[in-house]
Amino acid sequence: MARVSVTVDGTRYVDEVEPRTLLVHYLRDQIGKVGTVVGCDTGNCGACTVLMSGPDHVARSVKSCSVLAIQADGCAVTTVEGLADSDGTLHPVQRAFHEQHALQCGFCTPGMIMATVDLLRENPHPTEAEIREGISGNLCRCTGYQNIVRAVQQAANGGAAPSAAHSAPVESASAESASVESAARPVAHSPAVTS
Repeated sequence: MARVSVTVDGTRYVDEVEPRTLLVHYLRDQIGKVGTVVGCDTGNCGACTVLMSGPDHVARSVKSCSVLAIQADGCAVTTVEGLADSDGTLHPVQRAFHEQHALQCGFCTPGMIMATVDLLRENPHPTEAEIREGISGNLCRCTGYQNIVRAVQQAANGGAAPSAAHSAPVESASAESASVESAARPVAHSPAVTS
């Protein structure tokens, strides 16, 4: 067993863990943060995305199924449950996802929200193409990404709904690419691909 000290959603936890315990399982099974979803367990889907800050104190998105709990020792981790204010007021990204109907089954939503928070930290005013690239590590099989992109635009606009000009599909210069609207079908590839 190894001892870890991790601050999760503002609360410090000191626990004994098996050295092979993944951060996602530590969060869910040992401290009860079940909003972090176990998806593929391979780092491909992004459903388990959380924010983790290391020695530089900058919170970056990580796929918690690809991080060992012992690697988070001394770090601060923020889960989707830690985004809302203590009074229950939603984080601007959570509010935008709700208002833009950026979910259907909801399975990918926690990871998608966390990836969006990190994207907007790095780039507060992304273009639609930058949004699609920024969420490309997170898969959604239900929504076709259009409402997710609108939610990110709304959060970037300080809560204002995106204009029709911002919501227009991006056309690819590639001859074999179709419009973004074809992404409305469930796909197994990255949402950044506009084919």
